[in-house]
Amino acid sequence: METVGLGFCYEDLPLGRKFRTIGRTVTEADITNFINATGMLEVLFINSDFREKESNIAGFAAPGALVYSFMEGLLTQSTMQHTGFAFLEMELKVLGPTFAGDTVHCEVEVIESRRSKSRSNRGLVRTRNKVFKHTGEQVLEYTPLRMIKARTTDEEPSM
Repeated sequence: METVGLGFCYEDLPLGRKFRTIGRTVTEADITNFINATGMLEVLFINSDFREKESNIAGFAAPGALVYSFMEGLLTQSTMQHTGFAFLEMELKVLGPTFAGDTVHCEVEVIESRRSKSRSNRGLVRTRNKVFKHTGEQVLEYTPLRMIKARTTDEEPSM
């Protein structure tokens, strides 16, 4: 019997493939829980008086790390179940604020896809992940390199 909800294999992610996640609304509770769980007790996130009087950011802003984490959660659920083996590296750029009430999603493009040299049943896939708010404003961009399962031990993807 087929199991649904399994992630992409190396062969499913050729150079240039694009897809997007569903959206996720960031709530005040999400922000509060995240900063408490991580100990990220920066005054910007825990002091409304400071936000109103000192900050140039109007509204209850979410840490960029929370937005990144939400995107990784959406991607894990939809693309990496049983196929993701390692998160190897990334570059992350925070391009704008995300606030409580914003709905965010991730648009993904495969920018590197190659067979692992050390394990032929694995692939190395780098994506450019652009995170957008419901307003269309891009707020994050990151480029993770992941090791993922391959169906075959061929040299090149058979798509």
